Amino acid sequence: MRLLSPAISRLARMRMWRIESWMIHPAEAQREVLQDLVTTAQYTQFGQQYDFARLFNVKEFKQTVPVHEYEDIKPYIEQMMKGEENILWPTPVSWFAKSSGTTADKSKFIPVSDESLAEGHYKASKDVLTLYYHNFPASDLLTGKGLVIGGSHQVASLNEDIHYGDLSAVLMQNAPFWSNWIRTPDLSIALMNEWESKIEKMALTTIPENITSISGVPTWTIVLFRRILELTGKKIIAEVWPNLELYLHGGVSFVPYREQMQQLIGKPINYLEMYNASEGFFAAQDQPDQDGMLLFTDHGIFYEFMPMEEYGKKFPETVGLQQVEIGKNYAPVISTNGGLWRYIVGDTIQFTSLVPYRIKVSGRLKHFINAFGEELIINNSDYAIANAASQTGVVVNEYTAAPLFFSEEGVGAHEWLIEFEHPPHSMDDFMYELDMALKRVNSDYEAKRHKDIALRKPVIQAVEKGTFHTWLQQKGKLGGQHKVPRLSNDRKIIEEIKRCL
Repeated sequence: MRLLSPAISRLARMRMWRIESWMIHPAEAQREVLQDLVTTAQYTQFGQQYDFARLFNVKEFKQTVPVHEYEDIKPYIEQMMKGEENILWPTPVSWFAKSSGTTADKSKFIPVSDESLAEGHYKASKDVLTLYYHNFPASDLLTGKGLVIGGSHQVASLNEDIHYGDLSAVLMQNAPFWSNWIRTPDLSIALMNEWESKIEKMALTTIPENITSISGVPTWTIVLFRRILELTGKKIIAEVWPNLELYLHGGVSFVPYREQMQQLIGKPINYLEMYNASEGFFAAQDQPDQDGMLLFTDHGIFYEFMPMEEYGKKFPETVGLQQVEIGKNYAPVISTNGGLWRYIVGDTIQFTSLVPYRIKVSGRLKHFINAFGEELIINNSDYAIANAASQTGVVVNEYTAAPLFFSEEGVGAHEWLIEFEHPPHSMDDFMYELDMALKRVNSDYEAKRHKDIALRKPVIQAVEKGTFHTWLQQKGKLGGQHKVPRLSNDRKIIEEIKRCL
């Protein structure tokens, strides 16, 4: 395989011209994507309802088709899951990605068409590989195997033609056969439901492999690393897999985990962030030293961006790529070759660059704290947690926060439940650093904290290791795409977790 590295690198460089084409001309690429989507779907039930045949430009499309959340398109999806065709998309849709539904208890079922697999998820994966080899032409990435820490293999069949499972299961079930040669472990382990057994089997089967890359959510990657070190008696992962060179992460912010991951691996490697959701593969980091991920504008998805102040309006306004601003929070609104039309994804993003367009995920539409006008988002809290951990020399495994509302004792506050690897020597010092970091990155929080007028200092409770694991287990959300909600604007989640203490 090592002899193939120069050839693979040359192939990657040859493919770069395609990527550079839509990087240089993103607006043109997006117009073509929308035209293809509308033309292809004009005779579907949805296309006829909104007269797609008469829509000739972006302005008409936005004026005619309303913005949708999941509940709005759920009736169409239910028809598709019964086997009815030509509803949202003209080609048969036989797979649905079951979303973990981090903003609600109910699951969402996102249609996954053959086109969205080929032109979206798989094309984007090839582009990630191309970009990596473009940056590191001497890489030996494909001389070994990629360790994939996927979701749970909860594939279910509604009938002989219609199936659903989490995104990992859908992608792996439909991947070309040759992908099994460069991926480990095999599907019987990679997509097990029960995570304790899965981690054990994954560790035992992958220790002897030549692992050169790892992809997965940081929380479960760290759990796997620790078990592997226990089994091997090694001190760092680099002693187990000396050729490891790349970690691909996504799903949650990597900021709170970076230092812990670097310590466990024990040598410098490359870290790349990907934004691959059930609804589509939106972006990936094209430059390891750049803050932000390159927005994929030629992958079967048309993007609009809804300013946060528009959310909740009956007819929210959206802007296109030409009108976006760096540092402003937007909710992506997408139309896709899977049959989603002007669909609110649920994340919030910020642009970090306009040439080319790069983005970072700043939070979730329904994961924030704004009980006192402080408008705290996950991007703020992740930064503050990482900063406080660095300043006090601790490692934070998990955290969540919620408001403590006004009472007779005084003004409100934020309550934080934090699971430390080892508690700080002084919780007051950690609280001070957390508070100061939040003031630095959020002027609204700083204003509310001034002289404790509207918000007093944070209230922090260190919880035992395993508390969040237990809570997820009780909720039936252990593993896979399921994540601990970082911020909540009410106390439902934090009270549930406190009952686990």
